[in-house]
Amino acid sequence: MCGIVGVVGQGSVNQLIYDALLLLQHRGQDATGIVTEQNRKFFMHKAKGMVRDVFRTRNMRALPGARGLGQVRYPTAGNAASEEEAQPFYVNAPFGIVLAHNGNLTNAHALRRELFENDHRHTNTGSDTEVLLNVLAHELARATRGAQLRSEEVFAAVRAVHGRVQGSYAVVALIAGFGLLAFRDPFGIRPLCLGQGDDGSVMVASESVALEGTSLHLVRDIAPGEAVLVREDGEIQSAPCADHAELHPCIFEYVYLARPDSVMDGISVYQARLNMGETLAKRVVSTVPPSEIDSIIPVPESSRPSAMQLAQKLGIPYREGFVKNRYVGRTFIMPGQSARKKSVRQKLNAIVSEFKGKRVLLVDDSIVRGTTSREIVQMARDAGATKVYLASAAPPVRFPNVYGIDMPTSEELIANGRTVEEIRAYIGCDALIYQDLEAMKRAIQAVNPKVAGFEASCFDGRYVTGLTDADLAAMRAGRGGAQEGDDAPASRLSLPNAETT
Repeated sequence: MCGIVGVVGQGSVNQLIYDALLLLQHRGQDATGIVTEQNRKFFMHKAKGMVRDVFRTRNMRALPGARGLGQVRYPTAGNAASEEEAQPFYVNAPFGIVLAHNGNLTNAHALRRELFENDHRHTNTGSDTEVLLNVLAHELARATRGAQLRSEEVFAAVRAVHGRVQGSYAVVALIAGFGLLAFRDPFGIRPLCLGQGDDGSVMVASESVALEGTSLHLVRDIAPGEAVLVREDGEIQSAPCADHAELHPCIFEYVYLARPDSVMDGISVYQARLNMGETLAKRVVSTVPPSEIDSIIPVPESSRPSAMQLAQKLGIPYREGFVKNRYVGRTFIMPGQSARKKSVRQKLNAIVSEFKGKRVLLVDDSIVRGTTSREIVQMARDAGATKVYLASAAPPVRFPNVYGIDMPTSEELIANGRTVEEIRAYIGCDALIYQDLEAMKRAIQAVNPKVAGFEASCFDGRYVTGLTDADLAAMRAGRGGAQEGDDAPASRLSLPNAETT
């Protein structure tokens, strides 16, 4: 779950990219990087840390040019401790290419072997982004065969990439002296949208909020399997590059990952969360009579719209019972369980008057390991609540996610192999209510009925791209050898605490 942005502007774009990355900071807090291009030369600065800490005035002055791209990294493959694995990545042949990507390649292990044995290309890190860059570079070289690069060859190379790469990927890349390339996997799992400014500037970004917050206008989402090429003069060309493309965006984007003020694939994230609260109300009524609830309290931030709609539907007062320390990062994207657990009480503080002597229904966006939920329920009891009920706006998370969300192994997921009653007992609440998966899908799809379906593997175990046992085994093996914060998929997969946004 990284955030990416690419810009072709009318003047210097370093500040525009910086501002866009600030608006995407919620998508990654581990590392960040910006590349700009001027006179066919790339200028790059990247490091571990948040945007405001990595880029100083001297760094910004060293990033000239009217074209560029940037990324905020939330590691799900590779080595989070290594600054070398911060994005973007660069190769000098053919043409000179820099690339950043959001997602996760599920066949990175096989591609790395192919690159070395067949394509004679070397990768120097454990990052699947470097693998993706080298596959693209190889296919561009094959498409041009030493001739001058044209748009047709770029689209042919992307088509070949789709044929080799599996998993989720939203990509922005700069080809020196040619333009900005953006493309999305054939299922559109990770988001990517296109916008334009009044001055003719063009931006591609993970979420619409990056466009609107920098005074650009959302034009449209990039379609699954589509490639968009923005030439140096701002001309936009596009082409479908996958034979069997069908939109299946990651449903967890709407549950937790995206900002509520974003619109992705024609779906307002805020409206989707309101709808989720409405469907959750039916589940609550069947478990706890509304007369036994004095107030409904969200666990900040992602659950607020669902909690508000739930309170309105049931006619129960909505209250803010937790104050969030905004100077602590999203616990969902903190590497390591000990770091996440320690941060819960640093991040949230209970308002005693909202709990003392009251029966409260806490609403969270999701429950992953259950340890954070347990801490929050105990905080409510310590503040004097006589009854603490807990509702999750998402269904039980039972399976690892392999498409760019760093979730735990199945064994670490609290809902895996346990009944709702067993989960309730562990968390320590008086009642536990989960969202229904099909009801949640209908609630979100109602915002844009044109969406074919959703990638919801962490809830139902169905991986839309298809996964072999060998792929899963290789991903687990890659995780085992990597350090905390890996970028490859599925075994250590640790959700930056979806439980406490």
